[in-house]
Amino acid sequence: MSRERAEELNRQWSGISPEEVLRLAAETFGIEGIAFSTSLGVEDQLITDLLHRQGLDLPLFTLDTGRLPQETYDLLDETRRRYGVRIEVLFPEASSVERMVSQHGPNLFYESIDKRKECCRVRKIEPLKRKLSKLDAWICGLRREQSVTRVGIGVVEWDESFGLFKISPLVDASEAEVWEYVRAHGVPYNRLHDRSYPSIGCAPCTRAVEPGEDVRAGRWWWEQAEHRECGLHRHQEQ
Repeated sequence: MSRERAEELNRQWSGISPEEVLRLAAETFGIEGIAFSTSLGVEDQLITDLLHRQGLDLPLFTLDTGRLPQETYDLLDETRRRYGVRIEVLFPEASSVERMVSQHGPNLFYESIDKRKECCRVRKIEPLKRKLSKLDAWICGLRREQSVTRVGIGVVEWDESFGLFKISPLVDASEAEVWEYVRAHGVPYNRLHDRSYPSIGCAPCTRAVEPGEDVRAGRWWWEQAEHRECGLHRHQEQ
């Protein structure tokens, strides 16, 4: 039933504005049943601004892997001050990180796709799983245009990996539209974006991109494009 309900909501909410999607999501799932997962990327900063402007007091949380760039921490503080919001920060289990690094070293992610995915699992997926297990739905800033792994996503999907509804209000937005909004409204953003970092994750797994490269080309750049996901957003065809 959950998958069918997601398909129904996706049909109803497709083509409407991101503001309306957020409002309907808040009404449908309630403040106790939904939260916004922000990576502090430019799309997520736009969503934070929309929530603030509409007075939608939904919970916000972010993942701190322990390997983030300093610019991301600076933006976290700036966002908290700007919007007067509490952003819950989730950390990986220290014992799991210690065990992984002791066994494979601090830079295991460069050695193989399996080891890179294991690092993502420990530092990202497990903390997220703990949080999402308490929710009915989560909001994220995915756009179809971002990469080859995201072209089929819907506004609403049933997230089989975590067992809840996933809502992507910016799914149809272009990169140009996102930046037009951010600049027009003075939305704070990560300063690495000004240094040719369109997509920002952990510091050792993120680089600047060259003109004409895909916006996700700087994430896990040593891998093939079809592998460049950490496991947080596995798309299931509907």
